Amino acid sequence: MLLSTPGLVLHTTPYAESSVVAKVFTRQLGLRSYIIKGVRGRSGRVKQNLLQPLTSLDMVVYDNPRSDLNYTKELSSRHPGAPSDPVGNSLRFFMTEVLYKVLREAEPMPALWDYVENEQWRSDGTETRDVPIRFMLAVATFMGIEPLDNHSLRESWFDLQEGRFVGAATETTLSPNLSSLLHAYLSSRDPHPYAHSAKLRGDLLDALIAYFQLHLSGFSHFHSHEILHTILK
Repeated sequence: MLLSTPGLVLHTTPYAESSVVAKVFTRQLGLRSYIIKGVRGRSGRVKQNLLQPLTSLDMVVYDNPRSDLNYTKELSSRHPGAPSDPVGNSLRFFMTEVLYKVLREAEPMPALWDYVENEQWRSDGTETRDVPIRFMLAVATFMGIEPLDNHSLRESWFDLQEGRFVGAATETTLSPNLSSLLHAYLSSRDPHPYAHSAKLRGDLLDALIAYFQLHLSGFSHFHSHEILHTILK
């Protein structure tokens, strides 16, 4: 049957002579795989810029729940003329890699879809360097692995394995500085946690990636944060 749904492009792979297989995070259907015809080659009917990481599309698709691979009928950009810059592209690439590793096929998550769509175009003055950490903490909440903010004077070390603050250092606890910064993000009591050094923010982002790897299967070989460490100093 035909179905209309917005979607966010996560990944494409060449298929046959002029087509691609696209992994798309759709609002109605969750993560789905689609054959998109007429993309490759000079006379392609679908422009390559429609399939860049995290491009937001309005889609009409053929949906067979019993098939792992379906076709698209119509595609159009939801944000024609969207700005493109190195920082924004790096952030979108990072978000795309996070989503590609956490989402599972055909599991609708409309609230997460809405969050990602809005996060791309927000203009509330959020510091760019602040986005990756807040994004990962938001995704952790949607995936049911949100770190517990039970921080106190007695329990001030965050344990990656336990997912909570504990009273003594172990092999899986963060340093006092990183634990304190994570608490600032979780509690939102510090209005400018991004004012901390670039190294400390980078270390916390690395720690959150390790946290995802501990609590979500398939979250491995993560790379895009290495670019962010350079760009968001």
